[in-house]
Amino acid sequence: MSAPQAPGLEFRPFVPPEVRMRELTVRAVVIGSLLGIVFAASSVYLGLKVGLTVSASIPIAVLSITLFKWMAKAFRLQPGTILENNIVQTTGSAGESIAAGVAFTLPSLLLMGFDMELARILLVAVLGGLIGVLMMIPLRQGLIVKEHGRLTYPEGTACADVLMVGEKGGTSAKTVFLGFFVGFGYAALNLILKLWADISTFATTFWGQLKGGTLSFEVSPPMLGVGYIIGPRTSATMMAGGALAFMVLVPLIHIFGDGMAGVMYPADIPISQMTPGQIRNNFILYIGAGAVATGGFIALARAIPTIIGAFAGGLRNLKEARSGAAAVKRTEQDLPMSIVVGGSLAIAAAIAVAPVLEINLFSAVLIVLFGFFFVTVSSRITGEIGSSSNPISGMTVATLLITCGLFVALGWTGVDYKALALTTAALVCVAASNGGTISQDLKSGYLVGATPKLQQIAILFGVLTSALVIGFTLQSLNKNYTTFKAVDYPEFQAAQAQHAAYEPGPEGERMEGPDGNAYAVLYLREDQGPVQRGKYLVNADGTLAYLADPGVCGTYPYHLTPAPSGGSPLPVPPAAPTELGVDRRPYKVVELQGPSGEWDAGRYLVREDGSVAYVVDEGTKFDAPKAQLFRLIIDGTLGGKLPIGLVLVGVMLAVMMELVGVAALPFAVGLYLPISTSAAIFVGGTVRWLVERRRKGQSAAEAEFSPGTLMASGLIAGGAICGVLASFIDASSPEGGPWILRDNLGSLGHNEAWWPLAPFLLMAALLYFVAARPQKSRSA
Repeated sequence: MSAPQAPGLEFRPFVPPEVRMRELTVRAVVIGSLLGIVFAASSVYLGLKVGLTVSASIPIAVLSITLFKWMAKAFRLQPGTILENNIVQTTGSAGESIAAGVAFTLPSLLLMGFDMELARILLVAVLGGLIGVLMMIPLRQGLIVKEHGRLTYPEGTACADVLMVGEKGGTSAKTVFLGFFVGFGYAALNLILKLWADISTFATTFWGQLKGGTLSFEVSPPMLGVGYIIGPRTSATMMAGGALAFMVLVPLIHIFGDGMAGVMYPADIPISQMTPGQIRNNFILYIGAGAVATGGFIALARAIPTIIGAFAGGLRNLKEARSGAAAVKRTEQDLPMSIVVGGSLAIAAAIAVAPVLEINLFSAVLIVLFGFFFVTVSSRITGEIGSSSNPISGMTVATLLITCGLFVALGWTGVDYKALALTTAALVCVAASNGGTISQDLKSGYLVGATPKLQQIAILFGVLTSALVIGFTLQSLNKNYTTFKAVDYPEFQAAQAQHAAYEPGPEGERMEGPDGNAYAVLYLREDQGPVQRGKYLVNADGTLAYLADPGVCGTYPYHLTPAPSGGSPLPVPPAAPTELGVDRRPYKVVELQGPSGEWDAGRYLVREDGSVAYVVDEGTKFDAPKAQLFRLIIDGTLGGKLPIGLVLVGVMLAVMMELVGVAALPFAVGLYLPISTSAAIFVGGTVRWLVERRRKGQSAAEAEFSPGTLMASGLIAGGAICGVLASFIDASSPEGGPWILRDNLGSLGHNEAWWPLAPFLLMAALLYFVAARPQKSRSA
C-alpha cells in the first residue's frame, strides 16, 4: 500500500518526473470514455433505486489493466503504461460522479409537475461537471501536493496501489468480469426472460394480528453488490429503518385507521382499503422524507467545522500556490489559470442564457459562488474521510436552503421559482460531486507520477461523453416505466387551471395513452382541488383522461392487462374499492391472497357480476429518495403545502436515532425506501460481515480492491446495464411478450416467496465464496 508520507519529506512518485512515457493517448481516452459510459448508466440506475452510487475508479483501473494486456497479446500492440491506465480511470470516473449529482436532484422536477427535458439534463450534467473540473485546477497544488501526508484521499490511494500492482504484473480483471457476467446473466433471467418474480415477498402478519406486515427482498444483483460494498453496519441500519416502516408503522396505521369511516389526508381512499404499498405512498413516504431531511441536516451540521476548515485551508493553499514559483516539472504542470477564469466566465454566461434552464443572472452568480465553495469543501473532505463519506447531499441541501431563503427574501415564491431553485442546486451538486472525484483521481496521479494537465484534459472528455448517456438513461428509465391511471374529474377543465399552476406540453406534443389513442399533454404544477399535480393526458373537450405516473418517483406501479374472456368469476367483497380501468369504466378491486380457480394470487379489476376485466400487474418504479428530499425542501419553503405532521414524525425519529448513537441518515433512507430494497442490501452486508470474520487483519486500502469488492462492483454494473436493457424490452412489449418463462413452471414459477429468493441466495453464496477464498498473491 502507498502509505502516507510524513509532512515535509520530499515525495518521489512511482514514475519520476524526468521519465516520459505514453499517457494521454487516443486509445486511453476511448477506453476510459466507454467504461465511463457503462458505469455512468449503472450509476444512474443505482442512484434512482437507492439514492447512492459507488466509486468506479478502482473497477475501471482493473478493467483497463486487463484490456491493455489482452490487446497487446491479441493484436500485438504496445502494452499499456501505468500512466495510460491512470488516464483511463480518470476519464471513466467522471461518469459515476456526474450521474450521482443528476440522479439525486433532477427527478424532483417530476414530483413538482414539471417536465424533465433531455436538454436540461444534458446541460446540468455538462455545465455542472465542467465547473467541478475547472474549480479543482487551482486547488490541486494546495490540496494534493502541499497537504500530502495530511490528506490521505483513501480511494485515490487505493486506486494508485491497484495501478502499481498492475504495472508489476499482479492484477487481473477476471473477478470484475465474473461479477459483471453473473450480474448480467442473473438479471436477464429475471427481468427479460422472467423466470422468477422481481421481489420475494413474505407476509409477517403474525397469525393475522399485524395486518399489512411485510418482509420482502428485491432479488437483484445491484442490491447485493451495494450491500457488500457499504458493509454490514450501514446495511443493517438501513434494514432497521425498513423493518420499522413495514413491520411496525404499516400494521400500526391499520390498527388505528381501519375503523375510520372517512379518508385521512393526504390519501384519497380509506385506510382499511389500502395495501401496504399504498400506506407507504400516502403516509410513510412523508415520514421517511422528514427523517431523510433531518439526517441530511445532522450530517451537514457535523461537517460544518470540517467545511469551514476545508474552505479556509483551500483558500490558504491557493494563495500559497500562486505566490510560489511556476511549476516546471512534468508532474507539476496544470492547465493555465486563463482557462480556469475564461472557462468559468463562459460557463456562467451559458447558464444564464440557456433557455431550457430558465436561470436568471442572480442564480448564475450563486451557482459560480456555491460551486467554488463546495468544490473546495468536497475536495478536502474526500481527502480526509473518502468519497463514500462525502456529504454531497448535505451540501446540496445547504445550497437549496440558502437559495430558497434568498428567493423568499426577494419575494420569489410560488410555482414559477421551484424549477429555478432546483436547477441551481442541481448544478452545484454535480460540481461538488465531480470535484470530490477529481480530487481522488489527481491523488492517484500524484502517487503514480502522472501529468496533472493531461488528467484534467482527460476528465473533460469524460464529462462530455458521460453526460450524453446519463441524460439518455435517465429519460429512458422514466419513460419506459411510466404507467397510466385513468382519472375522472368532470368538473376540471385544463384551460381553467389557475395561472402558472399548469403548462401545456410543447406545441404539438402528443402522447399515446394506454388505450392506443393520442392525447394532448398537460403539466399540472399545483393541486387543483381533488386533482393532484402531475402529468396528464387531456381529452379533446379539455377534461383529463389519464395520469401519466412517471417511472421515476411515481406512486402507481400498476399495468392493467385485459383478462382472457371466459374465465371463472371471482367473489366481490361488499366493501371492495372501485378503480377505473383502461376503458375509464369503474370496476371493483379484488385482492386474492391465494389461487382461486385459474386465477393466481394477485390483484384484479372485476365487473359487478364477478367476471375479471383486468389483471393488475405490479411493475417497477424508481424511488429516488434524494429527489424526494429536495422536493420536500422546495415545497416547504416556496410552496407551503406539506403534510407537516407526518414530516415532523420523521424528524423526531431521526433525532431519536442520533440520541441512541445510530446514524440517522442510513436509517432514514431505509425507512423511506421499500423494505424489499433495504432487505436485499442487508443480505449483501451480511455476506461482507461473514467474509470479514474469516479474513481478519485486512487493511482498508486492501479491502477497496479485494476480490469481494471487485465482484460486487461487477454485479452492480452487470445487473444495472441489464436493467436498462430490460426497460426497453418491457416498453416495446408491455404485456411481457413470449419471454415469461415462469408460466411454464406451473405453481413453482408463480411462487412469490421462496422461488425468487433461492437464486438470489445462490448468487450471495457465490459472492461469499469468491470474496473469502485464500489469495496467493495480490491479484484481483
